[in-house]
Amino acid sequence: MKPIRVAMLGCGTVGREVVRLLHEQADELAARAGAPVQLAGVAVRRPHKHAELGDLVTADAPGLVTRDDVDVVVEVIGGIEPARTLLLEALKAGKSVVTANKALLAEDGAVLAEAADASGVDLYYEASVAGAIPLLRPLRESLAGDRITRVAGIVNGTTNFILSAMSASGSSYADALEEASRLGYAEADPSADVDGYDAASKAAILASLAFHTRVTAADVHCEGIRSVSAGDIAAAAEIGCVIKLLAICERVPADAGAPEAVSARVYPAMIPAAHPLASVHGAFNAVFVEAEAAGQLMFYGQGAGGAPTASAVLGDLVAVARNRVGGGRGPRDSAYASLPVRPMGAVQTRYHVSLEVADRAGVLAAIAGEFAHHGVSIAAVRQTGGGDGEPSARLVVVTHAAPEAALAATVGVLTGLDAVRAVDSVLRVEDLGREGVAG
Repeated sequence: MKPIRVAMLGCGTVGREVVRLLHEQADELAARAGAPVQLAGVAVRRPHKHAELGDLVTADAPGLVTRDDVDVVVEVIGGIEPARTLLLEALKAGKSVVTANKALLAEDGAVLAEAADASGVDLYYEASVAGAIPLLRPLRESLAGDRITRVAGIVNGTTNFILSAMSASGSSYADALEEASRLGYAEADPSADVDGYDAASKAAILASLAFHTRVTAADVHCEGIRSVSAGDIAAAAEIGCVIKLLAICERVPADAGAPEAVSARVYPAMIPAAHPLASVHGAFNAVFVEAEAAGQLMFYGQGAGGAPTASAVLGDLVAVARNRVGGGRGPRDSAYASLPVRPMGAVQTRYHVSLEVADRAGVLAAIAGEFAHHGVSIAAVRQTGGGDGEPSARLVVVTHAAPEAALAATVGVLTGLDAVRAVDSVLRVEDLGREGVAG
């Protein structure tokens, strides 16, 4: 069979593993794809640092992706530009594309999909979410006959390592981040991870696939873990919970005149210690998918790293090569539902609110009155400290499900009360059971 010729953009941690696997498993990949899968060239910014690639290396990425002898372009450089321009040129030139670029897909996935459709070629991106875990293809193909109601889980290994370390040792956020950096789990600039942007990009991709709706990173409510303290970790343990950074994508039924919609959000939340996600430690990822017929499905594994991500890239590459050999293309993304994104203020969840209050009569009644005034129902109240002449006490309020806007309004009023010395923290509480699905 005529070989399938591959151009690769980038040769960093993931790219080097892709090159290694293409060489070491050449015979097996050829058998699986139905034709030899060969590297046609590798484009990098500094070719002199990749002498081991010999004649394959080039600095001319635009020329490489449009070469006549290239069938598939694999992109592992990341970022928006020049990846966006290069992939659009490749697609217009009739090349199928395999990419691990979550940021680009979350921002311009629709543009890339339209370009692939116009040329009749494939756009595959399994490696963009959860590394080696086969997650996107089941959403797009295996569950195509079902109605997905929710996708929720841990999709960022760096933040999960940090929160796991804080839970295990009682260390502060700063100390846990330092340990993550020392072990190579955190980048020199960890902002994309710890501020939630990485998880938000992945949430946009998951919501788009699960609900047949174009969702971008800008549609995803995003909060990171910088403000999570050792005290928050201890408070979660007091109510039988742990804190995880969650990506939650839900199909929200129509209600009270509002149409059926999609909710996509990323934030640290308390989850029951008995839930399977609570036992996901270190840099591992785990995602729950809930569908009407299939029920709950859990996907677990290594969510990052050179070899795991390269495994997902190679899986896509073999699938694309098979399609090229057979003269067809794989399943396309669907956006037929075109559901609106529900504003975060209308999303309902439970809350854990910790306050420092004056230790005097009538304070609890005043605080409970503000919750009631804004339509936020209290499920439990616990007070610690106070008494014996102490001027203040710690008050913890756990609510029933309430709209985000109502809770925010309540907290805004509480911060202005004379009896409230400080609102120490506000964390969401997610049960993650089927009964917790919106609506």
